[in-house]
Amino acid sequence: MRIVVNGTFDILHRGHIELLKYARSLGNYLLVAIDTDRRVNELKGDNRPINNQSDRKLMLESLKYVDQVELFDTSEELIEILKAYRADIMVKGSDYQGKSVVGKHHCEQVIYYDRISGYSTTNTIQRISDR
Repeated sequence: MRIVVNGTFDILHRGHIELLKYARSLGNYLLVAIDTDRRVNELKGDNRPINNQSDRKLMLESLKYVDQVELFDTSEELIEILKAYRADIMVKGSDYQGKSVVGKHHCEQVIYYDRISGYSTTNTIQRISDR
């Protein structure tokens, strides 16, 4: 089974690791598609990303759960990656339930993973700023 996860993965934290571990447990190959720096800046604001796309890609590639990492700059590029990959399952955070999921029609199934309370990049950045 081919699994796909996509997102920013700016500052890796336990929530990310648990998501990737879960996703990988569903199949035998995990592709992680990550937003480019330009796209993160557009979506998250001028102070993001914290880690550049090369660093984020390297960190994800270094994890035992991840088989491949691809960058995308637009929704259309993500769709092209999904078309080529032909995933059996797309795993999304539970915060996406009921929302539009880009590319979901290019995967056999979408599974929503319950986010781990208290773990988010925004919370991590806030904790660092508060120190």
